[in-house]
Amino acid sequence: MAVGPKSTVVRVPKAGELVAANLRRRIVTGELRTGDPLPNESVLMEQFGVSRPTLREAFRILESESIITVLRGARGGARVLAPDASMSARYTGLLLQYRGTPLVDVYRARASLEVSAVGMLAEPGRVAALDALAALVEAGAGLVDDAAGFAGHDVRVHQGLVDLAGNETLSVLAGMLVHIIDAHNALFIAAHGDGQEQPAARAAQRAYVKLLELLRAGDAVGAQEFWRTHLEGIERYMVGDSAATLVEVLS
Repeated sequence: MAVGPKSTVVRVPKAGELVAANLRRRIVTGELRTGDPLPNESVLMEQFGVSRPTLREAFRILESESIITVLRGARGGARVLAPDASMSARYTGLLLQYRGTPLVDVYRARASLEVSAVGMLAEPGRVAALDALAALVEAGAGLVDDAAGFAGHDVRVHQGLVDLAGNETLSVLAGMLVHIIDAHNALFIAAHGDGQEQPAARAAQRAYVKLLELLRAGDAVGAQEFWRTHLEGIERYMVGDSAATLVEVLS
């Protein structure tokens, strides 16, 4: 049968990629646990039927993904690392920079995720999650006069809000955005000084307390509307009408 002009060539994975895929699957399924050494090279070469250069290509792939570390020397070897969310955050930031994404886009994406998380936290039976959120919020009460300290607390509250909602996918996505916003926080504080940040910190702390009150009252609609309004206020305060892109924040 003739091949049509729109047909595509199927790329066959290289042997190193196939070995990396097998080891990656064993890591993410828990067969190989964080801190475990991988079998030595001679064992893996025999197991997969590959040469040393092919095996080391697989190691380079997994090392670039930050799920193994390879130590050189007589006592070296490959060990399993826990998948690192900061790695995906850095790649996401790079991709958004390449696309010329405006900073405001990140703040609005975070707002969408957090408002969804607030709705989940307002569901019945979330007492333990709300207690955990309350403890997180209370930890910031003594930090409102410390710009850098409160900025770190603010990051923990925003991430904790999504983590406690109980949706792992939302949590990972939020972590990527929080990583970017945390970098912007540091630049903002450096540019404006601690004095300007104190009123904003006090307002943020009051907003956390108000959100908790709405959540404990089971007012899902009120909590989501309040939090969206709060996040829109943060966006105006932190970004305003700036056309800044992520290149300027993450470079």
